[in-house]
Amino acid sequence: MGNRENQNITIDITGLTHKGEGVGRLPDGMAVFVPGAVPGEKAAVQVVRRKKNYAHARLLDIIAQADERCRPQCAVYGRCGGCTLQHIEYQAQLRYKTGQVKDSLSRIGKLKDVKVLPTLGMERPWHYRNKVHFQVQEINGRVTLGYFEQGSHCLLPLSAHRCLLVDDELNEAAKTVEELLNKYRVPVFNWQNKRGLIRHVVLRKGAVTGEVMVVLVTGSGRWDEENRLAREIQHIHPRVASVVRNINQSGSRVVMGEKNKTLAGKPTITDRLGRLKFNISPNSFYQVNPAQTLVLYNKAREYAGLTGKEKVLDAYCGIGTIALFMAGCAGEVMGLEIVPEAVKDAEENAKENGIDNVEFYQGEVERLLPLLSREGYRPDVVVLDPPRRGCGREVLSVLAEMKVPGIVYVSCDPGTLARDLSYLNSNGFEIKEVQPVDMFPQTAHVECVVKIEKK
Repeated sequence: MGNRENQNITIDITGLTHKGEGVGRLPDGMAVFVPGAVPGEKAAVQVVRRKKNYAHARLLDIIAQADERCRPQCAVYGRCGGCTLQHIEYQAQLRYKTGQVKDSLSRIGKLKDVKVLPTLGMERPWHYRNKVHFQVQEINGRVTLGYFEQGSHCLLPLSAHRCLLVDDELNEAAKTVEELLNKYRVPVFNWQNKRGLIRHVVLRKGAVTGEVMVVLVTGSGRWDEENRLAREIQHIHPRVASVVRNINQSGSRVVMGEKNKTLAGKPTITDRLGRLKFNISPNSFYQVNPAQTLVLYNKAREYAGLTGKEKVLDAYCGIGTIALFMAGCAGEVMGLEIVPEAVKDAEENAKENGIDNVEFYQGEVERLLPLLSREGYRPDVVVLDPPRRGCGREVLSVLAEMKVPGIVYVSCDPGTLARDLSYLNSNGFEIKEVQPVDMFPQTAHVECVVKIEKK
């Protein structure tokens, strides 16, 4: 009986996973993960899958409800998969995120006494996303935009709901794009025979400037009415400053291709972060929650403790947002980045803002940093903002050899952060303070800024 799947049992929910699922224990002591359950609840669940050390279950009924449970505002919550915490009050979401960071530091990093501050949340935790990506399918003969249901290629049409995380102007623009794709009878790309044209639609917005970009991702086929359709989008939505056709010839579901063709307006849109101005191209990485990005970067600059004289190294610098943010308070800044287009964007952004104490170099941080060290380069502060997988071990060991006085670590994954902080802590650094920031309300993701000093 104990090992059977599909058994119905009652359990107590005692925690949340890093994906936002409730955690409880089966009668035999095995951990079980239950999407939609809230800590403090007694729940009837059905075990649907057992692994070696844990199980997955479906929530059947809530026998005793937690005070922190609330009614999700989205009509397709639980099917879409874009959000995982809408059923939990926002202040409680913030407490769980703080707990998640503390848990990762102690469990993965074996760091017991690190100061973790309460997660910084948003006043209005809705409609914060300045970028949205729509899947495109033909349904009943119509071009239909929407999101895939969780774990499937089954489309939830845009017409069924408006996303509560996406900027509302982008929701409206998406409806127009869908109508015009139908009006002009644009053929939808068929993933089986690789024929057709429109593959994806990506919309972006400059939160401060209000400029909107529409990216129509297509195959490489001929499209005679592309410019006419683009001009009509601009006519209906005058704030659309850029309509771009992105040509993607790959057979995979990777969203963007390499080649961009401007159909109407400019090839980029502009946004501002504090006093800085950034040009955003269709392929640029730019944080999707601008209000919280400002909170994150201000905290990073505070932790850097700059006086105007320091040498700052920004590893994994992207399009230079943090490097340029630091430049006004530093002596000189160097940025390292592997993506050539991002380096080009970073240099353009420095020029655009009249900043001349920043240099950007293209290459792998794991290769460039040891090279700089051997050449005798010694920064006063290093900013680490790596991808989700964290820093390469060779990067951290070089920082230990260089005896860098201060490190500011910006992380989007508490697990890899805990691993990297553990290494730094064992190699001559003290973890002074961790500040979680809620960049993605209603989801289980949490960003952190960490202040680290040489012991």
